[in-house]
Amino acid sequence: SYPLRPQDKIFNRLNFSLKKGETLALVGSSGAGKSSIFQLLLRFYEFQSGCVEIGGTTIKEIDENILRDQFAFVSQEPVIFANSVLENIRFGNPKASDDEVKNAAKKSAAHEFIMELPNAYNTFVGERGVLLSVGQKQRIAIARAFLRNSPILLLDEPTASLDAESENLIQGALEKLSFSRTVIVIAHRLSTVKRADKIIVLDKGKIVSQGNHSQLIHEKGLYSRLAKLQFITA
Repeated sequence: SYPLRPQDKIFNRLNFSLKKGETLALVGSSGAGKSSIFQLLLRFYEFQSGCVEIGGTTIKEIDENILRDQFAFVSQEPVIFANSVLENIRFGNPKASDDEVKNAAKKSAAHEFIMELPNAYNTFVGERGVLLSVGQKQRIAIARAFLRNSPILLLDEPTASLDAESENLIQGALEKLSFSRTVIVIAHRLSTVKRADKIIVLDKGKIVSQGNHSQLIHEKGLYSRLAKLQFITA
């Protein structure tokens, strides 16, 4: 429960496990608890009972900085600072060299557009990245995640608000980023849930069903309804 509302449980009997290298998709309507799972894993909020373990160690026994080093996070709306492109990417790993930053940009499909900017990697991008498109901001955020090189990747469906061309570029970069990592993704696209090893369907902080896409689509439950409303487009 959140500190200001201790009487209201955000999660109740939430129980799942994920093997190293697997991809888990979280599905559910707004307010189901998907983003709260990310906040819980990163210890932005503490849990009052139960246990969250990574590699057999409860996260409450891990120093917060060491814990957060295990994660890279790419959101729908990446935070871009009023600084150069180079320093915005380097935020993923402040000790990285310029060459390491550029290599991460190449992996994230960002290098090409960066080289077309007035001062390439030294281009100032403005407050909140106003001089960049949404797709360009996402590629910088993915470059940060490559540079961070953490074993667990948290994705809040970074392609949800992109045009088709940008989505294809970023989807390719995300597939590279996800390779050999453990991934938890808040899913809004059918392509995302189809690729997941496991899907958890949440409703008001509870797991109402879990399985893969083929299993869940035939259950005629919440997942099937969400799939028709959210995932399947013309």
